[in-house]
Amino acid sequence: MVSAVLVALVLGIIHVSLVAHTRTILHASAWEGARYASYYGTTDRDGAELTERLIREALGASHHSSLSVRHVDVAGQPGVSFTVESRVPQVGLWSPGGEIVVEAAIP
Repeated sequence: MVSAVLVALVLGIIHVSLVAHTRTILHASAWEGARYASYYGTTDRDGAELTERLIREALGASHHSSLSVRHVDVAGQPGVSFTVESRVPQVGLWSPGGEIVVEAAIP
């Protein structure tokens, strides 16, 4: 009886850690892509390609996410905002499901 509770607890900890890791990777990739797109001489597409490459390298080619780019005002200055949406990763056959949405805006 104790082992069933222990296994559930360990799977829960692994799942929370995996979700936190995925969210951190997605946010860092979106931030880097937005920062790169805000440089002089680069385009939104350059930043989007960098974001997609960073996500693919960190989470693997089988990870699917969608990226949207829009122009916004950040602290009164024109900037670019990258929003990444992704599904919550699964641990084995068990996962509560859901979606992770992160946004990074750079002036």
